[in-house]
Amino acid sequence: MSLWESKLLRRGLFGIIIDRAKQFYEQRRDRLEAENDGEFVAIEPDSGDYFFAATFDDAVRAARDAHSDRITHTIRIGHPAAFHIGLMER
Repeated sequence: MSLWESKLLRRGLFGIIIDRAKQFYEQRRDRLEAENDGEFVAIEPDSGDYFFAATFDDAVRAARDAHSDRITHTIRIGHPAAFHIGLMER
């Protein structure tokens, strides 16, 4: 397998994991946003496990501690993006 094919395969796998994690989040959106708004949640879609934390790093760390061999996706609860980059204009 070429490096290019390997990158495409990984990108496809990441896309599948992201889609599954977002679906998991959407199915639980009301409860998650009512109870954990503003926190981060790292979702491991194969097991259905998810990990809350006040910071992105802590959520990822908790997921890696539980599933070191799996890829997770982290979402900031109640926000359209995990991070906001740039400046606000007034």
